[in-house]
Amino acid sequence: MYKGVVLSVASSCLFASLYFYTTLLSPLGGDAIFGWRMVLMLPLVTLFMLACGEWHQVLAICARIRETPRLLGLLCLSSALLGAQQWLFMWAPLNGHGLDVSLGYFLLPLTMLLVGRWLYGDRLTSLKKIAALCAAVGVANELYQVGRISWATLLVAGGLPLYFILRRKLATAHLGGLWFDTLLTLPVAVWFAMGQGVEPFRQAPHLYALLLGLGVISAAAFMSYIVAGRLLPFSLFGLLGYVEPVLLVGVAVALGEQIKPAQWLTYLPIWAAVAVLIADGGRYLLRTQRTV
Repeated sequence: MYKGVVLSVASSCLFASLYFYTTLLSPLGGDAIFGWRMVLMLPLVTLFMLACGEWHQVLAICARIRETPRLLGLLCLSSALLGAQQWLFMWAPLNGHGLDVSLGYFLLPLTMLLVGRWLYGDRLTSLKKIAALCAAVGVANELYQVGRISWATLLVAGGLPLYFILRRKLATAHLGGLWFDTLLTLPVAVWFAMGQGVEPFRQAPHLYALLLGLGVISAAAFMSYIVAGRLLPFSLFGLLGYVEPVLLVGVAVALGEQIKPAQWLTYLPIWAAVAVLIADGGRYLLRTQRTV
């Protein structure tokens, strides 16, 4: 279990480091960085799967596509949902939306909680209901202050649950599914990567090395996340997922973004909701250990 905890925290740190890493890739824009990230990540994920004996998952999906060709269309939709998230993650910190995205990741467990209740009939404990109420207060304040929730926040908090629902329905919630999602993103990724031509590389030849680092960090983050999910109990794995948005807020603030005074009534209730969910998960873990 210790190894799983280390890998989960490491993946959160690696994902958060990508937030800052994008600022080192000037004069490349967020679109081009997203493109290069996806292009470079695919061969590294492929090597990892071959080395770990996981390639059979890709072959199994290929066999399913031959039997049911319409599956390819649904995989394209899955790829588009993931690609949108990857693009936003690279684009946001360079365009002043880092805090919006981190807020989306704070809201994500709560939207997943509601999806589980409405779509799958999951039972809500008293603490989960309190957490949902706290989050509702934060969202209501944002609507009152701004009149809307940022599209970047909505894309994370609403788009990722759709992605997870689709992967569950398609039975592709594994490395093979991630490989196909990345592969099918390639046409768009290459187009974005080539969008600025070769001029940025003439201005900054060190970009070649930095882009290689981008691919390595991205692949390492995903691999750590996948392996940690296998090693840890589901509840503990979910609780450790809260490390990432905390780090994203820190990086966004370090990059110059600020939480405005009126926004504290948005962030504090949502952070309180996260704390309540952590307490609920910790209570569940303790109860589970006592019964073992």
